[in-house]
Amino acid sequence: MALLFEEGPPMGPEEFRLLRDLVNETCGIDFGWDAKFVIERRLRERLRALGFSSWARYHEYLVFHPRGDAELEQAVELLTTNETYFFREKYQLDAFAREILPRLAERNRAKKRLTIWSAGCSTGEEVYTIAILIADSRLFEGWEVRVFGSDISRGVLRKARRGTYTEASFRAMPSRYERYFVEGPAGRQVRPEVRSMCHFGQLNLLAHERSAIVGAVDAIFCRNVLIYFDEESRRRAVRTFFERLVPGGYLLLGHSESLLHISNDFELVHLSSDMVYRRPELGI
Repeated sequence: MALLFEEGPPMGPEEFRLLRDLVNETCGIDFGWDAKFVIERRLRERLRALGFSSWARYHEYLVFHPRGDAELEQAVELLTTNETYFFREKYQLDAFAREILPRLAERNRAKKRLTIWSAGCSTGEEVYTIAILIADSRLFEGWEVRVFGSDISRGVLRKARRGTYTEASFRAMPSRYERYFVEGPAGRQVRPEVRSMCHFGQLNLLAHERSAIVGAVDAIFCRNVLIYFDEESRRRAVRTFFERLVPGGYLLLGHSESLLHISNDFELVHLSSDMVYRRPELGI
C-alpha cells in the first residue's frame, strides 16, 4: 500500500477523458486511449507537487483555479514530444536549398527581405539548420533575413536561444557545415552570424490571432507536428499557415504528413527530391 501511495492515485477512464480533452482543446494534441499510461506517468509529479489525492481534483484545478492556465501550460510542456536534430530529413532540406531558396532570392530581389517560420521548432536545431542553409547559399548577402522559431513549450525555447548543443544533435549533419559552430565548455555553439538571423517566441498553433506576431513569411516549416493533432486542429493550424504565407510562399511538412482532407487552399509543387505545398500566386 505504501508503494501505491508513493506512485500516486490511479487515473480512471473518466479522469483520463477529461484531461485528454482539455489538452486537445488547448493545443490540438490528440491522445488515444493507449496514451493513458503516458499522461499518468508524465503528470504524476505535478499531482504530488500540488498535494492532490485524485486526478479529478487536478482537472478541477486546471479549469477553475486562477493559476490553472499556468499549470495547464506546464502540463502541456510535459506532454509534448521534442525529438529533433540538425539536418533532419535532409532530402527535403536539399530541395529547399537547391530549388526553393533560388526562387525566393529571385522573387524578393527588389525588397531584399526573407522571412522563414519554423512552427514547432522544439530546441531550435531546425531553425539554425535553415539559417545555415541560407548563409551557405550566399544568395542573401546584405539582405534582411529572419528565421523565426515558435513552440508551445517555453522550456525548449530557452534551450533554443542558447544555441549550444551536444553530439546527439549532430548525428545527421554533414561535416561541411561544421564551420558554422564553435566549440564551447557546454558543447558546440552556433556562430554569431547565424544566430543573428534567428529569433524565437512561444506560440500555440491554435492561437490564430496571436500568430500575427510572426508577420508575413516566405516559407513555413512544420514538420512532424501535425501528426500529433486531431483533424480539426490540423485544419485550424493549416489555415493559419495559409494566412501567414505571402502569395507564392511555401509550406514544408514532414514526410508522413499531407494536406489530404485538410485543405484545398494550397497547390502541390513537385521538386526534384520532394513535394511541397505553395500558396497560389494572386490571380491564379
